[in-house]
Amino acid sequence: MGEHEPDVIAIQETKVVDDLFPRDEFENLGYECAIHGQKSYNGVAILSRRPISNVRYGFGDDLWPNDCRIISADIEGIEVINTYVPNGSSVGSDKFAYKMEWLLRFRRLLDERYKSDQPLIWLGDVNIAPEPRDVYDSAKVLGGVGHHPEEFVRLRKILEFGLTDVFRQVVPEGGHYTFWEFTIPNALKRGVGWRIDHVYATQPLLPLVKHAWIDYDARTLEKPSDHTFMVAEFDL
Repeated sequence: MGEHEPDVIAIQETKVVDDLFPRDEFENLGYECAIHGQKSYNGVAILSRRPISNVRYGFGDDLWPNDCRIISADIEGIEVINTYVPNGSSVGSDKFAYKMEWLLRFRRLLDERYKSDQPLIWLGDVNIAPEPRDVYDSAKVLGGVGHHPEEFVRLRKILEFGLTDVFRQVVPEGGHYTFWEFTIPNALKRGVGWRIDHVYATQPLLPLVKHAWIDYDARTLEKPSDHTFMVAEFDL
């Protein structure tokens, strides 16, 4: 983070209550912090060098559990939504059914709160590799969690709101991943990965995209996450 100095950082799976989030460390680096955390599970945060306003948490729906997977904010006229989409565990499980319903509810959230002709960025751990080029061996894993036709349908419905995959606007070829399982030996070196961390934007922002890339170096650090950073640059 110190090397690239991003204006906005979206974090998923913080796994701490808000009082234990290292707010002071980020504020000392010049970031405002909007956080939505819980003990041991989930948790999302938005960090910004620019002023944050209108912070909202979750679906705002009493029928849905507040499992700390959504945080949104207005950053100088751009709506930013950071999500940690449920993994789904295994196809046919209650957790997979919850993921399917969660994705449908997220599409309704877009319709309720936003307009596609306004600047909007949706980003985070989406837990879906939507195309064969987004996973190391599509034929092998197709039909499993993260690369399942039902997930593809749900994601398409969300994107029909008016969202475009920023990375794919810049980098069309496959072989670019953001997640490598620790349980697979040398997964990073062998290219055994998935692109499940995404940045999407509405039409007003697309002409402003300068670059999009994946920070592979962060995955090689000592004690890394099994994910790495997906980065998008806009000429704002």
